[in-house]
Amino acid sequence: MLTRRTNYFPLCEAGTIRTGFQTVNDARWNYRSKNGKSRLGGGWRACDDATQRSIGLPTKIMSARILDGKKVAQALRAEVKQRVDRRLGKGMRAPGLAVLKVGHVAASEVYVRNKRQACNEAGFNSFDFDLPLDVTQADLLAHIDRLNSQADVDGILVQLPLPKHIDETIIIERIHTDKDVDGFHPYNIGRLAQRMPRLRPCTPRGVIRLLDSTGEKLEGKEAVVVGASNIVGRPMALELLLTGCTVTICHRFTHDLADHVKRADILVVAVGKPDMIKGEWIKPNAIVIDVGINRLPNGKLVGDVEFEAAKLRASWITPVPGGVGPMTVATLLLNTLEAAEYRDKK
Repeated sequence: MLTRRTNYFPLCEAGTIRTGFQTVNDARWNYRSKNGKSRLGGGWRACDDATQRSIGLPTKIMSARILDGKKVAQALRAEVKQRVDRRLGKGMRAPGLAVLKVGHVAASEVYVRNKRQACNEAGFNSFDFDLPLDVTQADLLAHIDRLNSQADVDGILVQLPLPKHIDETIIIERIHTDKDVDGFHPYNIGRLAQRMPRLRPCTPRGVIRLLDSTGEKLEGKEAVVVGASNIVGRPMALELLLTGCTVTICHRFTHDLADHVKRADILVVAVGKPDMIKGEWIKPNAIVIDVGINRLPNGKLVGDVEFEAAKLRASWITPVPGGVGPMTVATLLLNTLEAAEYRDKK
């Protein structure tokens, strides 16, 4: 295990690598420093970046580049707005998104408010339904049935989680597959699994767009997804398979989680446990996508990955907040627009 980083370059001599880490618990690596000062004498030289990458070592004093979800999401939302404007210019109707929210959950309130604002900015028609916490399952299903048949509604989103007296599976399966802009219906998940995606889960699809923005070649990389939820983990694995990655899914029954994480060229974590993934587990030059968002007792928002330690080893990393979250909302707009375009052709 390599630990605390110094400001010294790794050193090379006759094919031997000596790193600039002050503490090394692996006999394969040594370091050449004394009293906190680097020594480049005796024929030693600083390794070039290509040599370091070839053996899986970080390059020089590495700090990950930040994958700015706000910036990438803003570009996607601008793209959606342009396509909507072209529709309107041809005399076609604006896409319509219906959002149903049950009860008052603080996190959901913020998320739904952001979705509604995004719809307005993109030129969508927004249909909002704030239902009481004690709404019956039958009443909620009746709302969905009406929206399924409403011609100016292209997307239906039911904000999760729902109260315990409502079966989420029944609700999700009631939404027409052509209007399932969350991408959770078994039909749409099945299409994704069979490499024929239509409406895809928003967060995983947004993550793929973030990965594409790095310019890195994804094909052939080893990807590890930590978390196996129906909303993120499982569809995320399917999305990564489509890019040509070799994919491992880790879950609560996984043994030796750290060993799996250490192999990951691409790491996606969606668990909901603050700082669960230790920075020292991150493979040098890995791309780290932290989907988790957790509020600490002091009010600070953190992800599932130890950010400060991880960014010293990763090549790219998403911040929390400001990483994956904005992509989820932007991708919802894209899904709704595509649902409208698909329905135009039917």
